[in-house]
Amino acid sequence: MKSKVLILGASYGSLLGTKLLMAGHDVSLVCTAPTARLINRDGTRVRFPLRDRAEAVEISSLDLPGELRALTPAEADPQHYDLIVFGMQEPQYGAPGVRELMRRIAGSGKPCLAIMNMPPLPYLRRLPGIAVDLLRPCYTDASVWEGFDPTLITLASPDPQAFRPPEAEKNVLQVGLPTNFKAARFESEAHTAILRGLEADIEDARYQLNGESLEIPVKLKTHDSIFVPLAKWPMLIAGNYRCVRELDMIPIREAVHGDIDESRRIYEWVVNLCTGLGADAEDLVLFEKYAKAAQGLGKPSSAARALFGGAVNIERVDSLVQRIARQRGKENETVHHIVALVDEQLSRNRAMSRTEASVTSVA
Repeated sequence: MKSKVLILGASYGSLLGTKLLMAGHDVSLVCTAPTARLINRDGTRVRFPLRDRAEAVEISSLDLPGELRALTPAEADPQHYDLIVFGMQEPQYGAPGVRELMRRIAGSGKPCLAIMNMPPLPYLRRLPGIAVDLLRPCYTDASVWEGFDPTLITLASPDPQAFRPPEAEKNVLQVGLPTNFKAARFESEAHTAILRGLEADIEDARYQLNGESLEIPVKLKTHDSIFVPLAKWPMLIAGNYRCVRELDMIPIREAVHGDIDESRRIYEWVVNLCTGLGADAEDLVLFEKYAKAAQGLGKPSSAARALFGGAVNIERVDSLVQRIARQRGKENETVHHIVALVDEQLSRNRAMSRTEASVTSVA
């Protein structure tokens, strides 16, 4: 049965959107007005690496059976959709227009799947033993998550790595690491059935290229355990946030393999935190598997690039892990150091932003 899916975010969101379109489902991407005009005119283009091909296969939404639309936040009506996907960075949900859309989504009663590194606050309420209200300072604006029913929110570990090529237009996405979205089930069987139906359709879909039927990587996998998305936390702490140095940034590969023993120690510490919350070992990823994947990650993480690009807010999974660990009576000096480095760079960025705003207002 064809589903209608609303995805907030046309960059990373276009990755899952393309897989849904391949499977014959209809997708609406929420984005800015200029990007919406571009996508409605030219579609999206996502480049997937395949094992047996030297060059990536570029898939245009115009060639797929599902129907794609791009909308501004003001144009999006959640009531028209079967599933809503949060595919943006956490700081973006408080932006003008998006904030109002979030209120409409909260009131719609529709099931929501987040493909974010930073878990939505309502999802954390599904995990036992966490004082969620004490985690609000980790969020750019925690108030955007008010009014959401935790039973209608689930999370997928956003393991696939993708980026917008610097020379490309905003409707182009390059997949770097074609792994899978690992989603936790909803509390409702009916809502979980939506995920499982999409999973099966994506699994069966093939892309026809020059008479050849190609299986395209990046699948959706639905799990019964609500802890499966936490598998991303050890990766983020051991790799992504350790790209941040005092004055510069390094690739994820170097962050992990520059001191592999330290990387293993911090990775296993976060794994132990997750199992202490209730995750089973099979919910998580072995360090060896992650370290092998990290060898192919030759760019700094998106968080590091945003920080050194002047961002005044980024996703703070580092701070989230630190605060949850403290609730469990656990401390780790590496985590404290990571949080301090990110705090310092954000402070510098905010001071620079205030200075530039002051200069502009005087001018």
